[in-house]
Amino acid sequence: MTQVNVLPDMPDAPADFLAGQAALPMQGADRLTLLDDPQEWAAFSLPEQDSSGCWSSSVVFEGMHCAACAITLEDALRAVPGVASVQISSASHRARVVWSPEQTRPSEWMQSVERFGYKAIPANDAHAHERRRQEARRMVWRLSVAAMCMMQVMMYATPAYLSQPGEISAESMHLLRWASWVLSLPVVFFSCAPFFASAWRDLRERQVSMDLPVALGMVVTFVVSSLGTFEPNGPFGAEVYFDSLTMFVFFLLLGRWLELRLRDRTAGALEAVLNRLPDSVRKRQPNGTWALISIRRLAVGDVIEVLPGEAFAGDGRVLSGQTQVDEALLTGESLPLTRQAGDRVIAGSHNLSGTLEVQIEQVGASTRYAQIVALMENASVSKPAMALLVDRWAKPFLVAVLLASLGSAIYWWPTDPARALMVAVAVLIVTCPCALSLATPAAMLATAGALARSGVLVRRLEALQNLASIDTVIFDKTGTLTRDALQVVRTHTRSGVRPEQALAWASSLARHSLHPVSRALWSEARQQAEAVGELPALEALLAQKVSEQAGQGVCGLLCSNGGAAVSLRLGSAAFCQAPVFNGHHLQVSLADDSGWLATFELAEEVRSEAAGVVQALKEMGLTLKILSGDGQAAVTQVAQSVGIADAQGGCNPQDKLQALKVWQAQGHKVAMVGDGLNDGPVLAGADVSFALGQALPLAQSKADFVLMGGQLGVLVSTVLRSRHTLRVVKQNLVWAAFYNAACVPLALMGLLPAWAAGLGMALSSLLVVLNALRLAQGLSPVPALQSNTSQTSPT
Repeated sequence: MTQVNVLPDMPDAPADFLAGQAALPMQGADRLTLLDDPQEWAAFSLPEQDSSGCWSSSVVFEGMHCAACAITLEDALRAVPGVASVQISSASHRARVVWSPEQTRPSEWMQSVERFGYKAIPANDAHAHERRRQEARRMVWRLSVAAMCMMQVMMYATPAYLSQPGEISAESMHLLRWASWVLSLPVVFFSCAPFFASAWRDLRERQVSMDLPVALGMVVTFVVSSLGTFEPNGPFGAEVYFDSLTMFVFFLLLGRWLELRLRDRTAGALEAVLNRLPDSVRKRQPNGTWALISIRRLAVGDVIEVLPGEAFAGDGRVLSGQTQVDEALLTGESLPLTRQAGDRVIAGSHNLSGTLEVQIEQVGASTRYAQIVALMENASVSKPAMALLVDRWAKPFLVAVLLASLGSAIYWWPTDPARALMVAVAVLIVTCPCALSLATPAAMLATAGALARSGVLVRRLEALQNLASIDTVIFDKTGTLTRDALQVVRTHTRSGVRPEQALAWASSLARHSLHPVSRALWSEARQQAEAVGELPALEALLAQKVSEQAGQGVCGLLCSNGGAAVSLRLGSAAFCQAPVFNGHHLQVSLADDSGWLATFELAEEVRSEAAGVVQALKEMGLTLKILSGDGQAAVTQVAQSVGIADAQGGCNPQDKLQALKVWQAQGHKVAMVGDGLNDGPVLAGADVSFALGQALPLAQSKADFVLMGGQLGVLVSTVLRSRHTLRVVKQNLVWAAFYNAACVPLALMGLLPAWAAGLGMALSSLLVVLNALRLAQGLSPVPALQSNTSQTSPT
């Protein structure tokens, strides 16, 4: 049996609090003060890439219900000195807060929202899920109390609706009113408590949210009905509305509970990815035993034991054992993958079958998993243009609701004071823009979750809206339409230069680049050196002062045996001022101070799915083009293989960007698909952009979508899904507008009772979320790709 020791965690108590190890309950300032320790910031924050010194924190807010809540929170956070920017999503309840450690601390800006009745929690807080479960249980209790009391009150109200005048005595009717009043007390003081608390907070802080008109409607209904119960002969004694009160409280709570459940489902894939790391790991000690430590203490070089069913805590290499791993949520690969000694594993993936010993190579923010988390958190708080428009009008609309309700009460008061107040209540409830505020973000988040399960990361939700309207798709060639794996098939050298020497010099520069061509040269040089036993000498051949020019090549200094530095260039023929040889293979040249040294011809393999993707996109009415920095002959060869007629070679990044701007100036909406390594300008300039490749530095990518598995096939499904998403968003907006246009006049005319207004409000929000939930299903296979999966086209 494996021996496991548990190391004491007292010196690392704050870290254990965030990692879920602490069991002591902490509230208020004590809980937040722990987050002020700089060692804790990495658990929920990342340093900004610019030179500002700011940190970007991901937090979740408890107590949010609507777009007006998000606006209130954003205003409160921006008022804190040191907070540079804030983005809050009313659909996901997540936020991205950029702050300066020189001016503020996490506890300060988190406490700034607590006076408004909200609570900020680090997005990775291990206790957040348990708190959500507790809140859900409290909501179920409130819903159950409202349901039971509603049924009893409806039973007592039935005689008043069904009996003829004189069939029931006045004393009996008065007794039924008193019974209804008693049964309404638990509803008002228990089930309605969240609405009243939120409304009181709004009044105290002079803010407005969607709970304010709802709470006012509840209070007015209860007060009018109570006055009618206490004074049957008074101005409000003609009728009581306890049945309406209990019914619309029940409907509102039911709608909010279902909305919560459905929101968790639509964002389920996002949450599944964001919370995959274990809380603790078993680390091998110098004496060979295993000790249980917090994941926060894990360091590069540590050896850990990973049991079946556990997630890998960091990127690493398997030392011993064999297993199957699940990388579906990180790479889009749906089938389990075999991993054994010598293979690499990635943080966040799951060990399915065997026990492994893994040596950690990357931890924390440097892992691919951390980069994925950062991208997904940014997407979950981004706001599409439609959602921004709704947010901008949320508070003015609520103010208009309150004024309309007051106006309706004034209009009806001379006729019947009791009815005037109930008409005002119906207007307050039916016009709350819950459905309108959920229409866009609910659909976008549902799609982002489905795409994440298929290995497609969405950096900006607005990109889904833009993708639905594109008419042109531009492809890069190398690493996009062709596979990353290139093979050196021929080498041309100048007189006096041996091919193996030229390859070794080229590899000294290539090893500093992530471009597929550079990786191919470095791999070929390693294979040749290993075959003749000169691998150590090759690895010792290090170039200095290496710099990469996007779309051109790599340059640097190489010290020879005599110590004299040789200036080398590796890249395109124009970059190296090299000749171009006949043939259709990809050519990359090497030059020194004296001029051209060598040219390497590399064979490419067109992706098996590329022709099917091209055909499917054509059938969708899209215009396809290729812009590549490679020679025209090689580009034409690949274009003919996949079926694209318009292909341009010899383009540097500036040429690509210029061509893109020309097409955009002609009114085209353009999507760019590249490998993300040297296409930064054109990826950023396109209306929508995709980046492929597992070797892609995710944190540096300019793309809107990242295809984590490097499979081109999901591009078609993503475009189809974006169009479906836009249709659903439009359906939601049309429904929300129709609902308000139909129900508001009815409420103003006094034809809509309060319970029907509550039912309409709840059902409208529920319908919007249910419609968005249809988008949460996984991507379906594209038939056009099936017939091309076995087709390969080597160039």
